[in-house]
Amino acid sequence: MSRFLLVAPPLTGHINPLVAVAAELTARGHEVEWCGYADRIRDAAGPAAVVHECVLPEAGELVRPPTLTGPAAFRFLWEGFFIPLAEAMAPGVASAVRAFRPDAVVTDQHAVAGALVCERLGVPYFTSATTSAELIDPLADLPKVAAWLTGRLDALRAAIGDPAATHDPRFSPYGVLAFTSRELVGDEATLPWERVHLVGPAIADRPGDPDFPWEALDPSRDLVFVSLGTANSDAGARFLHEAAGALHLLADRVQGVVADPGGQLTDPPPGILVRPYVPQLELLGRARAVVSHGGHNTVCETLWHGLPLVIAPIRDDQPIVARQVAQAGAGIRVRFGRVDAPKLAEALRTVLDDTGGHRTAAAAIGRSLRAAGGRHAAADHLEQLVTAHPAAAAGR
Repeated sequence: MSRFLLVAPPLTGHINPLVAVAAELTARGHEVEWCGYADRIRDAAGPAAVVHECVLPEAGELVRPPTLTGPAAFRFLWEGFFIPLAEAMAPGVASAVRAFRPDAVVTDQHAVAGALVCERLGVPYFTSATTSAELIDPLADLPKVAAWLTGRLDALRAAIGDPAATHDPRFSPYGVLAFTSRELVGDEATLPWERVHLVGPAIADRPGDPDFPWEALDPSRDLVFVSLGTANSDAGARFLHEAAGALHLLADRVQGVVADPGGQLTDPPPGILVRPYVPQLELLGRARAVVSHGGHNTVCETLWHGLPLVIAPIRDDQPIVARQVAQAGAGIRVRFGRVDAPKLAEALRTVLDDTGGHRTAAAAIGRSLRAAGGRHAAADHLEQLVTAHPAAAAGR
């Protein structure tokens, strides 16, 4: 039996893949504990999860102006959230490592404190990459932004990491677990593949999935699921209303289910189910298509089920993920800020009828994602990490 510490930021999309990995490690007899924010982690992993608590930065939760996009949104994300988060988490991560004495750590790519503390204390660790966007160097065309981020990460390393280290702390020298597949990433990836393990989405039952009125679903119509994730409710009001309009235009053949955690979709047309939270994996098992902002988890879980997408990216990694889906032929990209109900309805008709081969392409990518191994492959790689570096664990 080995001990694994999982370090995660307070972002649901970053926690969910690790929940499945934790469940698999536990099923194999390993001991798993978490470091991060107990409420968020236990919401996803269940009340029994053992969590070493960290404090939030002064800014608290991630909140951004709805209109902030592009390089400005990226810089705000790091300057206003990820970097203060690393500074705030570092003492908690160090305390957790010393108390739990893990054989290995799995730290989210954007919980940089996990990587920096591990390198300072000599603990082997894997990076958990919950988006494929970072695998292709998203800042290649923005050298000034890239240089700025490198400088900020270097300053973080000097404060809480090993100043002698030179690698990018977002990519562990021991290895990276990337919850995607080569067929989706395409040929743009720039990282050394011997360190990057493409394991596909980590699919597993999620404790505490919300109740859902399954009896309200109409089996005679195609189910279309609409979601903008949990971090975009501030920006989604206009788009959700247009999406509801598109679903209404297709009401003779489509039944829509809309996830609306921010309560933005007021007075929806009749026949559309609007819920703040939904059991997403179970819904995807019944759906025929998905309308999404391009969040990596939702995209990969959708494709894992062989479903085509209509994608309206907002910011961050979403435009890159949307481009990957479109280039793979598994979906149609639309303009988040400009698309209207008729154009959304037209895109939905196209993917539902498979006139562009999108369903066929989605099914092929789904096969590649399932073949990647998911949580089982991730657990295999972590066990190999401990086997390859027993001295680091034994020396603490």
